[in-house]
Amino acid sequence: MTLEGTIEYQRREFCKDLPCPIQVLLDAAPADSKEYEQIRNICKNNCIHTTYEFHHWLTQKGYQIVRPAQLSS
Repeated sequence: MTLEGTIEYQRREFCKDLPCPIQVLLDAAPADSKEYEQIRNICKNNCIHTTYEFHHWLTQKGYQIVRPAQLSS
């Protein structure tokens, strides 16, 4: 769901903007290779960045986190 006049966060945008050294390795690895999956697992299971860093990056870039009203409790 995209709100009118907004853009959605693109996957790994934060990682590419830093640039994260793991993302640099991932970009260099052939897609769908064993090497790519091993590097991807670092991101999935042992990210070297924190949610604190990600949250502040989002704020600096002007992103807002929204959710549909029907999910509110």
